[in-house]
Amino acid sequence: MHEPTALLVLGSLLLIPAFAIAQPSVKIEKVSYKGWPNCYRMANGQIELIVTSDVGPRIIRFGFVGEENEFKEYEDQLGKTGGSEWRIYGGHRLWHAPEATPRTYAPDNGPVEIRSEGGRIHAIQPVEASTGIQKEMEIRMAADAPRVEVLHRLRNKNLWAVEFSPWALTVMAPGGRAILPMPPRGSHPEVLPPTHPLVLWAYTDFRDRRWILGFKYIALQQDPKAAKPQKVGALVPDGWAAYARNGHVFIKKFDVLNNATYPDFGSSTETFTNADMLEVETLGPLTRLEPAAAVEHLERWWLYKGAPLARPTDEEIDRVILPLVRKSR
Repeated sequence: MHEPTALLVLGSLLLIPAFAIAQPSVKIEKVSYKGWPNCYRMANGQIELIVTSDVGPRIIRFGFVGEENEFKEYEDQLGKTGGSEWRIYGGHRLWHAPEATPRTYAPDNGPVEIRSEGGRIHAIQPVEASTGIQKEMEIRMAADAPRVEVLHRLRNKNLWAVEFSPWALTVMAPGGRAILPMPPRGSHPEVLPPTHPLVLWAYTDFRDRRWILGFKYIALQQDPKAAKPQKVGALVPDGWAAYARNGHVFIKKFDVLNNATYPDFGSSTETFTNADMLEVETLGPLTRLEPAAAVEHLERWWLYKGAPLARPTDEEIDRVILPLVRKSR
C-alpha cells in the first residue's frame, strides 16, 4: 500500500498536496458545451477536459483533442439545470460513501463557483441543503503529457461531526472493459492468511459473461445489450484501475492508506456497469469529520492510445496495460 497524500483539513487550516506540474502550455477558456453556456475547457494540445459550472461540480468531458469523449454523456440530460430530481448527466462526479438514499443522491443541478487561476480549475458547490456537506474539485493538467490530477474535497458545514468517505465516480463511455488488479498473489502453504476482501452486492452474478476473474486481475465488460447491473468492490493496494476501449486506455491512480478503514467491507475501488455505461470508482478511508473540517481524495489520470486489448486475460493485461501503468508516474 502507498503512504497517504489525501489530507485532512481542520478548522481554517487548509492543507493542499503539492502539485509538481508545470503549466506554461495549458490553456483554460470559457466555452459553451451541449446546452450549458458556462463551461470551462482545459487543454494542453494532447488532451482536453470540460468542467461544467451551470451544474456540478462535474467534469463532463475528457479525451484526446478533437476525438470522442472517453466519458459517457446522457444526451437527454445535457444542458438541463434546476429541479429536485437527481440526474446522472455522465462524466466524473464526487459523492460521499457509503451509498444511501436520499443522502447520497443529493442533486447537483445548480451552479457552482469556478475559480480559474494558477493553471487550475477549482469548482466549488454550494453546501448541500440535505446533507450540510460542501463538494469541491481542483483540477490541474500536465503541460506536456496526457496527465490530469483531480483533488476532491468534502467539507463538513454542519454543527456536528459526520462520518463518511470521499467517493470519486467516473462514468465511462460504453463498450470498454474495466480492469482492477489483485494484490500480490502467493501459493499455499507459503501464504496462509487471507490477503484482501472481494465485495459483492446483492445483484452481483459471476455467471454473467461480462466478468473475467483471473488470478491477477478482475475485468468487467460494458455491454449495451446486457441490461442487468453488475458491481464489485475490492481493496486494491497497488492503487490503480483502468478502462480499455477502442485502443484507448484510461488509467487512474490513487493512494491506499495503510491500516485505514474503508467503506463497503473494505473497498478502496469499485466498478459498476449497466446497459448504458461503466463506472470506475475510487474511495478514501472512512473519516469522522468535525464541523468546519474537510477531507481530500486525490486521483491522477492518464490517457493512452494505440493499445488495443484483444482479450482480458492475465497475460494480455500484463502485456498491454501493465507497462502503461508503470509508465504513469
